[in-house]
Amino acid sequence: MQQYEIVIVLTPLLSTETAAEAIAKYSKVLTDNGAEIVQEDNWGLKKLAYPIQKKTTGYYHLTEFRAPGEVINKVEVELRRDERVLRFLTIALDKHAVAYNEKKRSGAFNKKPVAKAEESK
Repeated sequence: MQQYEIVIVLTPLLSTETAAEAIAKYSKVLTDNGAEIVQEDNWGLKKLAYPIQKKTTGYYHLTEFRAPGEVINKVEVELRRDERVLRFLTIALDKHAVAYNEKKRSGAFNKKPVAKAEESK
């Protein structure tokens, strides 16, 4: 199974609960079609780089998952049909991106460097 990431941008007119409900719907579509969700990351309400449908902000959500290739088409059809979705992007991850995401999840990039004075103690 290939590993993928999908970023979904929802309209800012939704309440937080409605946005969470929409994201849960797509997570369910993925799992119902045989996908295994690796990680979900809610980025929240962010400013868009350019206006989309006269909106300047949107709810961002990232989902990383493993799935067979035919699942992608089913999820994207559902996303295109939903008027709450402004944009989405699905990316197939290569082995380097998968390794990077695993390091990021383990917190390897959040560690603060140790000062040299502390090392000599």
